[in-house]
Amino acid sequence: MILPGMDIAALRGYLIGAGIPVRGELRVELISGGRSNLTFKAADDISTWVVRRPPTSGLTPSAHDMAREYTVTSRLHGTAVPVAKTVAFDAEGVAVGAPVTVVEYVDGTVIRDQSDLAALSDAQIASSAAGLVETLAGLHAVDYRAVGLENFGRPDGFVARQVALWAGQWERVKTRELADVATLRAAIEQAIPAASDASIIHGDFRIDNTILDPARPESVRAVVDWEMSTLGDPLTDIALMCVYRSPIFDLVLGSDAAWTSPRLPTADELAQQYCLRSGRDLGDWSFYLALANFKLGVIGEGITHRALRGSDAGGGALRAAEATPEFMAAGLRAIGHRAT
Repeated sequence: MILPGMDIAALRGYLIGAGIPVRGELRVELISGGRSNLTFKAADDISTWVVRRPPTSGLTPSAHDMAREYTVTSRLHGTAVPVAKTVAFDAEGVAVGAPVTVVEYVDGTVIRDQSDLAALSDAQIASSAAGLVETLAGLHAVDYRAVGLENFGRPDGFVARQVALWAGQWERVKTRELADVATLRAAIEQAIPAASDASIIHGDFRIDNTILDPARPESVRAVVDWEMSTLGDPLTDIALMCVYRSPIFDLVLGSDAAWTSPRLPTADELAQQYCLRSGRDLGDWSFYLALANFKLGVIGEGITHRALRGSDAGGGALRAAEATPEFMAAGLRAIGHRAT
């Protein structure tokens, strides 16, 4: 079988060369792909691993940083944050022509779309959401210096850089002019908090980026997809988690996402749970919600921008930018401005 982006024989040779015993035939299957990193399940007669590499096209280095993903998960192993145990990192891309991470396979349930969510009762969904919030609060409580991640990012000035980053990204990917973008950008620039906390942040936290215990869906067995992680303001993490709850996020993902289901707690309820579990004050909350909406609006625009240039025509990519005006308007409402 031919797997795009994967050379099974080369991967087998790399694992053996890295001192990882491979007993019998190495079997590899694609778990997930698309615009995210490609994720494969690899198994021999004894062991099972997860192998990750960047997409084969449309690469955005900062969004597909394998070294970042490997570094943070290796440092978090043994803390209260559940992560898969790291096994190997092919930084030079010797095996498959791109950097590759290998971690132990974590068996469990992944809830990606609303059909997966249908298997859970309302009580299980509520407890699962609470478990996710607790996990995120636990991540933000980790002393990043104590686990050797003091050089993992630049927390000072993080929020201001985020505003500038996504404003600049808009200029690169916009497919039309939208007045609300400039209005929201100006509003969030004026509202940047004078001070903020610093912690390890995941950068893309929601239910489908976790592996849950099948018997106890409130228990997170592993948090995955760490390529956007860094040191920064923890409130950007929870705000993004809350804004992901918007139904228009389905247009960005190109599917009926589990996390947008009305069966889950509202964004306000998630924020309140986080406040109680983390002990953090949600000061300047309107700013963080506005920034998260701005970011997702730019991301949706970028997906369509790339699709129009032929790099990603599948999965509803051409429609992703339809969400952009909605996110910009939501950001303006959050920060107390009226959309045009």
